[in-house]
Amino acid sequence: MELNTESKSFISELEIKLREELKGCVRLIMAAAEEKKAEDIVAVHVADKTIVADWFVFMSGTSSLHVKSICDAIEEKAEEAHLALRRREGYNEGRWIVLDYSNILVHIFHPEEREYYNVERLWMDETTEVLKPEQAE
Repeated sequence: MELNTESKSFISELEIKLREELKGCVRLIMAAAEEKKAEDIVAVHVADKTIVADWFVFMSGTSSLHVKSICDAIEEKAEEAHLALRRREGYNEGRWIVLDYSNILVHIFHPEEREYYNVERLWMDETTEVLKPEQAE
C-alpha cells in the first residue's frame, strides 16, 4: 500500500512534532542537571547510529555524592514531566550512573570514569547534532 502525498505530509509533521517533544525532554534533563551544578553537560543525538536510544546525555559530578545528587534531581524532574524511568544502574557506587528513559539515556559520571571511558567520542563526529546547556534554552 502506497501512501498518498497528504498521508506522507501528516507523517512528516507528526515525526517532526515527536522529535521536538523528545528534544524538549532532553532540555528538561539538562536543566535539572544544571540546577545541581553538573559539569560538562552535553546531549548527543544518536538515532542514526544506534537503535538503543535517540539521545545520550552526558555530564559529570565532582564526587560520588554529587553524582547521586544530580541523579536524584533528574529523576524528580523527569517524574514530574511523566517520563518513565525504565532502568537505573550504578547508583549505589555513584561513579557512573545510567538512567534509561527509553529514547533518552542519561550518563552521570564521576570525573575519573568519564575521562577513562570517554564514551562521548564513540558517538560524536562532525555531523552529529549536539546540545549544550547554552543551546538548550
